[in-house]
Amino acid sequence: MELLIDNRQEEIKIDEEIIKIVKEVVNECLNLEGKNKNYEISISFVNDEEIRILNRDFRGKDKPTDVLSFPMEDDEEVTDYTPILGDIVISAPTAIRQAKEYGHSIKREIAYLTAHSMFHLMGYDHKTEDEKKIMRTKEKQVMRKLGIFREE
Repeated sequence: MELLIDNRQEEIKIDEEIIKIVKEVVNECLNLEGKNKNYEISISFVNDEEIRILNRDFRGKDKPTDVLSFPMEDDEEVTDYTPILGDIVISAPTAIRQAKEYGHSIKREIAYLTAHSMFHLMGYDHKTEDEKKIMRTKEKQVMRKLGIFREE
């Protein structure tokens, strides 16, 4: 697995602990789906203004959001390069606000946003109640498996 981390914000220090938890979450999401680890995934940490622009341009919603997922449609059958699963963009300021709102750590919030986005990259959505239930169950499985709970 090739995980590319791009930090374009100053609100959260993206240290080894954050990188470690992101890698663990990505790995566990792939495990849960029975996927191999031969993927490239990029995770960018941005500010609210940058994610607002991306949200406007790609989703038609001119407001900040917590996380955006950009799945790639790569050919997994080609073996001479690492297939790209997609890109994840996390808003650091929104993650900080949500962590405070929900009463847990920023580490837990980043882990959850990473899991949420990974399932989007793998084709899941939450447009209907049934889809939402499936996706939330998978997110909870990953968080539980890694021992990351809201109380942190």
